[in-house]
Amino acid sequence: MSNIVAIVGRPNVGKSTLFNRLTGRKDAIVDEISGVTRDRHYGLVEWQGREFTVIDTGGYVTNSDDVFEEEIRKQVILAIDEADVILFLVDVYNGITDLDEGVTAILRRSRKKVILVVNKVDNLERQYDSQVFYKLGLGEFFTISSMSGSGSGDLLDKVIEFLPPEPSREDDAGVPRIAIVGRPNVGKSSLVNALLGEERNIVTPIAGTTRDSIHTRYRKFNHDFYIIDTAGVRKKTKVEEDLEFYSVMRAIRSIEDSDVCLLLLDATRGIEAQDLNIFHLIQKNRKGIVILVNKWDLIEKDTNSTKEYEKRILERIAPYTDIPIIFTSTITKQRLQKVLDTAVEVAQNRKQRITTSKLNDLMLQEIEKNPPPALKGKYVKIKYVTQLPTGTPQFAFFCNQPQYVKDPYKRFIENRMREHFNFTGVPIQIYFREK
Repeated sequence: MSNIVAIVGRPNVGKSTLFNRLTGRKDAIVDEISGVTRDRHYGLVEWQGREFTVIDTGGYVTNSDDVFEEEIRKQVILAIDEADVILFLVDVYNGITDLDEGVTAILRRSRKKVILVVNKVDNLERQYDSQVFYKLGLGEFFTISSMSGSGSGDLLDKVIEFLPPEPSREDDAGVPRIAIVGRPNVGKSSLVNALLGEERNIVTPIAGTTRDSIHTRYRKFNHDFYIIDTAGVRKKTKVEEDLEFYSVMRAIRSIEDSDVCLLLLDATRGIEAQDLNIFHLIQKNRKGIVILVNKWDLIEKDTNSTKEYEKRILERIAPYTDIPIIFTSTITKQRLQKVLDTAVEVAQNRKQRITTSKLNDLMLQEIEKNPPPALKGKYVKIKYVTQLPTGTPQFAFFCNQPQYVKDPYKRFIENRMREHFNFTGVPIQIYFREK
């Protein structure tokens, strides 16, 4: 089940630092100047066996002439609208401000599950100062230091408690879930209609017509899977809609609920930054990927058009390039059967298990030919490899000094594995562990 947690609050309370702490990354820029975060950052968090996506929003500002601050305000309201749980971050240094009270009023109207988080509490005196935040009327709160990580474990425990329960899938266990994702107006709903052979979803030339995820069982041509599409017209809110934001939010929900994602590109526009954002979201979530270049019938072609276009895509998504790319058209129904066959094949690739004996026979031979380079006079000796008992392909290589194995050698190992085993379209994780 896809779950989204949004971090909201006024500028400069430490939202980006908390985001980096929860995700274990440093994607969000951290600066003491307020308003640095003007877009949203998305990251995957895993805690107690549950996964959710966390969003770092810009700081909430009202009555400002700054056009960027107006956009930040819209983004915060949209994040609140889409999130399952909201982390409302405040700063113990400054106490309750007018902006904090403004955010509180919005959160009360949202009727969402809200966790009040008091940041920068790193000693007993500040713990005492935090009591003032009871005045906001949001009940119990958590005190943390996002810089040091103090209190973040208890906070995550509460987030997990607030997340909706995971639905049971016993009735359709093993049936692949294939999500159709992409920027607005690339033809996602047209593809669903073409595959199903009926006008199931609303199709208009207006970007953003589709809003809510639906699941459709597909049982044709010896295939059996669910198609996940974002469908259903959503009522407009009082806030002017940010279509790019909605496309990413809907993509997140569809991606997290899927096994394989069909990423649609518009052939007339090529692969753009928004497409790459969605591609990396799929990769981070360890889902299978098939890239579809839609509207191929609108492109003037010569003998090398397909190869040149494919080369440009692979250059943009490197180093992860073991991805099927299919050129299609929902109008002419060009290569739609190949789309289905490839999606099912990628789903099977994602579920495959490699025996330990076969892994060791092939991969230890490769390692013997090309051992890890020595670092600071230290030699790494890899003795054993096994596939981990996880839902996606993950492998552990046991060695004497795993800390000296660097990313270039990990990529080399991944490439050799892809040569020996069919993991086309599937992200794989490789870990080096002490024997």
